[in-house]
Amino acid sequence: MVLSDSKILEEIEKGSILIEPFDPNALGTNSYDVHLGRHIALYKNEVLDAKQHNEIDTFEIPDDGVVLHPGKIYLGVTKEYTETLEHVAFLEGLSSVGRLGISINANSRAGDVGFCNTWTLEITVAQPVKIYKGMPIGQLFYLSVEGDISNYYHVKKDAKYINRSMKPVESMMYKNKF
Repeated sequence: MVLSDSKILEEIEKGSILIEPFDPNALGTNSYDVHLGRHIALYKNEVLDAKQHNEIDTFEIPDDGVVLHPGKIYLGVTKEYTETLEHVAFLEGLSSVGRLGISINANSRAGDVGFCNTWTLEITVAQPVKIYKGMPIGQLFYLSVEGDISNYYHVKKDAKYINRSMKPVESMMYKNKF
């Protein structure tokens, strides 16, 4: 089940959901709007290799925005740091963002129970579009989990995205065994 606005607030009071900074105006009927952080990154190499560490160049988005172009994977980050200790957080792009031809997370929509961090956004665009730090970019839905949890993400031995960062984080696929 998806949590309602009042249930999200109840879980924040209880401490099972943390959103920093929290803005009550970003709370929707059954979701919380997140915003684009200050940093964006691009991979250094044109060809990415799943078995290698693909390094990124990170830069700050200027106050007057930055134009994104098709054919690139931009890594953005949410302004908000979140902790979700009893629910699954599910990130979706805002429809207003989608209507500009921006996709923010083609493959990484769900955060495991115990995910504690900002959200790295996989941004692609259908045509050139200018974006700005602080703009609304997505919405978090919180889903109930049925059953006991024995493997929280933030204490999982092989969790790859647990180091707190206010900048986008590149793919850690190369750490997998395959």
